[in-house]
Amino acid sequence: MAVALAAACSSPPPPPADLADDLAAKVTVDALSTHLEALQDIAERNGGNRAQGTPGFDASVDYVAKLLRDRGFEVQTPEFDRYGGTRGGAPGLTVNGRGHPVDKASLLVDTGPEGVDAVTLRPVKPAGCAAADYGRTDVRRAIVVVDDTGCSVVVKQNVAVDRGAVGLLVVTTGGDKGSPPGLFTPGYYRELTIPVGIIGADANAALRRTTAPVRLRLDGQPVMAKSRNVLAQTTTGDARNVVMAGAHLDSVAGGPGINDNGTGVAAVLETALQLGSSPQIDNAVRFAFWGSEEIGLEGSRAYLRSLDAEHLADIAVYLNFDMLGSPNAGYFTYDGDQSAATAPVPVPEGSAGVERLLAGYLNLAGVRPADMPLGNATDYEPFLAAGVPIGGLTTGAAQQKTPVQARLWGGRAATPFDPNYHTRRDTVDNVDRRALGIMAPGVAFAVGTYARSIDGANGVPPRDNRDRKVR
Repeated sequence: MAVALAAACSSPPPPPADLADDLAAKVTVDALSTHLEALQDIAERNGGNRAQGTPGFDASVDYVAKLLRDRGFEVQTPEFDRYGGTRGGAPGLTVNGRGHPVDKASLLVDTGPEGVDAVTLRPVKPAGCAAADYGRTDVRRAIVVVDDTGCSVVVKQNVAVDRGAVGLLVVTTGGDKGSPPGLFTPGYYRELTIPVGIIGADANAALRRTTAPVRLRLDGQPVMAKSRNVLAQTTTGDARNVVMAGAHLDSVAGGPGINDNGTGVAAVLETALQLGSSPQIDNAVRFAFWGSEEIGLEGSRAYLRSLDAEHLADIAVYLNFDMLGSPNAGYFTYDGDQSAATAPVPVPEGSAGVERLLAGYLNLAGVRPADMPLGNATDYEPFLAAGVPIGGLTTGAAQQKTPVQARLWGGRAATPFDPNYHTRRDTVDNVDRRALGIMAPGVAFAVGTYARSIDGANGVPPRDNRDRKVR
């Protein structure tokens, strides 16, 4: 009897009947506020921000890592290389002896001061997004000149390289609105292998007036800097069916980044702390806090590049949380089923189920959800490109709230969801606690649901049926 009693006393408590609801109830606004105030304090003690490459970011890493370790997690803070600038160099384009300004897009490619001498040629269709755009034009050993429409600079370069080009110039009008959306995808420069420059109208006009070779000089040594991610995984659960939840840890240089993205960090961190390092779950849970999201999604991209095919296939689903307390809040799920997309894109199987799960949670929480179109500006994008089912929540950034949305959720129409986005006003005082109190438990609900099961109507493909793209 004594042995039986001792065994009973040492046995772990039974898991809650509904892990998702139980975990969501434990993620409280008071606990989240503690993390937000800590991140605010870190920013105030380090020049007003927590940006990549600053002491404020390093202190943010230490804060998150310590809390996770104190809760029993084995924490990793793997380093990765990121672009930190260029040393030396004098980029330029010389046409008929006259110099013209050129911006270096291929940041990791150095022509040296001698540059590249070649004639310039153009595809029949100015975009140069497909082989068919070139018609019969032979651009071997030439510098190709294209416009800035239709596709990314990476696609333009790849098509030109396949046709034998030795360089690429992209003509952009730029102006106050900058380059067209989609021209420079996050981390694009890592995929450029030949000299690629950006020129304006004057240089383009000069090129049209000559058939002589020109000199494209894109020199300057790239300077790579180190950064870190924070990763922690439960010791329990199937490591071949990993549920990942992530948020970016860095702010912009212009402010403390408490809504963007201290709120996402707080929600993922508190979910981890409440779940614990050794819960009774079926699928392992991995928590990620990304560096350098504000500079090309470098942290999440580096993480995925570090995985071989087997470890990539182990990731069952990735859940991303970026801005959960916008002061003029919307209540969005990422559009995993592409129901709101004007130009639908391929989305990994299972993403629609994640959207349904989170939309159902928000409905039960008392708010009607809407779709946030998928883009390439936050950390789910590299997972999406790798074929991992994705989903997540956000309360919106610089987008303007419509009159319909204002009637649906309250707040002010014709005003950004977060008027303080990427400014020094992005502080604890400007986080909407009601929105945070709805959205952050949704993080825990999704984690708890998939930690128990990846099957069912809102499930994701089983381990043997996963189509992944190692990059």
